[in-house]
Amino acid sequence: MTGRRAGKIWKTLGIILGILLLLYYFLFALPFRGQPFNGQRHGNPPLTPAWALECWLWEDDVNTAQRVDELLEGYAKYDIPVRTILLDSPWSLRYNDFQVDEALYPEPEHWFNKLQDSGYRVVLWMTPMVNSYSKGTCIEDSEAWYNEARENNFLAGNDIQIKWWKGTGGFIDYTHPDALQWWHGLQQEVFDYGIDGWKLDGSATLFSSRLGPVPIPYMRSHKGVTTTRQYMDSYYRQEYMHGLEQNPEFVTLSRSIDRNFHPEGFAPIDASPVNWVGDQEHHWTASSQSGDEQKKDIALKGIQGFESAIESILQSAALGYNIVGSDVAGFSGREIPPRLYIRWAQFSTFCGLFLNGGHGERALWKRSEQELEIIREYSWLHTELLPYMYSYSVEAHHGGKVLQRPVKGKYHYMFGEELLIAPIYKDELANSVTLPEGLWRYWFDDGELIEGPLTFERDFPLEEYPVYIREGAIIPMHIERSYTNIGDEESRGYLTIRIYPEGKNAFEVHHPESGTSTSIMVDESDKSIKINFAGEKRPHILHLHLSSLPVSVILDNKQLSYPQDYHFDAEKSTLIIKTDSYSPGEYTIIK
Repeated sequence: MTGRRAGKIWKTLGIILGILLLLYYFLFALPFRGQPFNGQRHGNPPLTPAWALECWLWEDDVNTAQRVDELLEGYAKYDIPVRTILLDSPWSLRYNDFQVDEALYPEPEHWFNKLQDSGYRVVLWMTPMVNSYSKGTCIEDSEAWYNEARENNFLAGNDIQIKWWKGTGGFIDYTHPDALQWWHGLQQEVFDYGIDGWKLDGSATLFSSRLGPVPIPYMRSHKGVTTTRQYMDSYYRQEYMHGLEQNPEFVTLSRSIDRNFHPEGFAPIDASPVNWVGDQEHHWTASSQSGDEQKKDIALKGIQGFESAIESILQSAALGYNIVGSDVAGFSGREIPPRLYIRWAQFSTFCGLFLNGGHGERALWKRSEQELEIIREYSWLHTELLPYMYSYSVEAHHGGKVLQRPVKGKYHYMFGEELLIAPIYKDELANSVTLPEGLWRYWFDDGELIEGPLTFERDFPLEEYPVYIREGAIIPMHIERSYTNIGDEESRGYLTIRIYPEGKNAFEVHHPESGTSTSIMVDESDKSIKINFAGEKRPHILHLHLSSLPVSVILDNKQLSYPQDYHFDAEKSTLIIKTDSYSPGEYTIIK
């Protein structure tokens, strides 16, 4: 081969490579990931309000006020905690006019106020779509309404409509001030009802034009050409910011990661106070079934199970999303296998979001007694961990570590810095656990000290779950019930603090209602344990893991009396001190 011919070949290859790089940039990197390397897209997570860390409930088979009332009445009767009720589609007359369908939810203003007066929070489903046809709503044919928005240039791409899982329509143009004013004006009535959040479903990912049958991830908007990524970011940011203007504790529930769709994350982290991964079916692993019932309302192609949810949550955490969860037992399908429901609820206990809902029976008292008892206990455990989770919400908001952090081991992660979770991801009692370096205790039997690094396999009965406590841990909790065997109703109003003393450790508990914090510092030596409190003074109950009754307990230079001021539970190896007031807050426990 002559040098001239070789040169032509290399030149041709260079041109082809250049074209491929340009195609990659304009058809993938720019429209989906933003600017090169997307370095500035994500900021710190927002401060997630404490109420959003408690248990959520929803159903998607009936979608009526009567069904919601029946569920809430049953959950209250059987003492299962619920803070947030999520109304998924359809709740409006069409997508998305934000007018409550009063055939499904009569007297909405009265009904919403009744929910809020009862202590519940309300979150509504929405998308950025203005539909000409709405599947399954009161008003299905919305052509005239759609044309009104189109003629006013309120829609990106103007005449472009796309088919999505709830019908056909166009995208509201977030770059057009008049369109945004119209759109948010439509929302005002439900804001006046006092709603607390939006579930922002993922149709923005379909934002694109078409060249024949080929989707092109760009669309013309009021301010020029907009990419898919830019539109998605505008959708999540605009709706979150507008909600905060209406309600300072407003949240948006947004997708973070869903398998390999948008691996850089759906919503910007700084506009994502709460995230879910979806949509899964009622299966342990990906199902081979493909019937209509199995794929009901699933937005993105492909069939997922429990294992896929775990993978997406850990991938989200690795990206920096802070409060993440999934639909307990999966979103879609008909029958929920009992053991799957139990294990998924246990996993969700140790996620920032506990979201019990979707298709299938969610009235636990109509299911097995075992499901009711176990899921009730773990729902309360998740609720009791609120001070622990909220403190990490504050820390992550200020640039600290997020609540969940993947570590070595099959789907293992740290839940905060004190707890290691080794999720059970298959229908077996046996599970492999890999403990990092250090000393650990099993949550459900903390008498044995286990030294890591260590990998072992053991059986976990359905009542238990692979949760391991780091020796030295400080775990603040709010206890109101006896289900979890930590405290009982007499613990209400006190900050319960579980302490596993080893060397020097500290934890800062952030209080959502006051915006203040309490610092707890523990210093353990051979002869004594010193515990110092600083910051806001709170009534508290110390649960201090000790092998035997101490010689003496001193608070603020005053020796406490046994058993009047403290007692020792020999069976649990726990010293319990209940304190209503203190100053300055200095304990000395002589071993």
